[in-house]
Amino acid sequence: MDPVPGPCYPAASTEHSLADLSLIISPEQPDDDVQIEKLSERTFGPGRFARTAYRLREGHSHLREFSFTARIGTLLVGSVRLAPVLIGKSKAMLLGPLTVEPPFRSRGIGRALIEASLETAKKAGVKLVLLVGDEPYYGRLGFKRVEKGKVRMPGPVDPERILIAEIVPGAFESVEGKVRPDWDAIK
Repeated sequence: MDPVPGPCYPAASTEHSLADLSLIISPEQPDDDVQIEKLSERTFGPGRFARTAYRLREGHSHLREFSFTARIGTLLVGSVRLAPVLIGKSKAMLLGPLTVEPPFRSRGIGRALIEASLETAKKAGVKLVLLVGDEPYYGRLGFKRVEKGKVRMPGPVDPERILIAEIVPGAFESVEGKVRPDWDAIK
C-alpha cells in the first residue's frame, strides 16, 4: 500500500453545523503525539489499555499518512489513526482510536476525521478497513457488522461490534481469519 500524502481536508458537511468552529482536518504529524495521547487519556481513561483493539495495536505503529487530526485554531480536538493488519492472509487497516474532545462531540468532527482517513486509504489502494465500534454510528460511514466467527480478534471482544468497510466493493467476500498486525507494512 503506497500512502497518498494529503493536504488539509475541509470538514465534511453533516447535520451538525461546523461553520462556527473553523475546523481544520489535517494529516497527523510527529509533533501531535503528546497531544493525541493526552486526548486519548482524557476520553478513554486508563481502561483503554485493556481493550482488544488497543492490545492489537500494542507495539505496532499506526501509519501517519492515513491518520488525521482535527483542530479548531491551534486546539487539537480530535484524532483518528489507522494501522495495518492482516485478516487471515488479507491486508486491511484497523481504524482507531477515533477520539474527539467531549465538548466538541456531535458536531461532525469524528465523521470528518473518518472520511479523510477512508479517502486517503482508497487513494492508496486499501480495500478493507476494520474497527471495533457501534454500528449505528459507523454504519452511516459505510461500516457493516461482520458475520459472527468470520473475523477473530485477539482477546475478548463483542462480535456484534466488529465492523468492516469495503473500500473496494466485494473485497470482503472471501476474507476470514484471525486479525493480527501486518508487520511487513510498517516501514
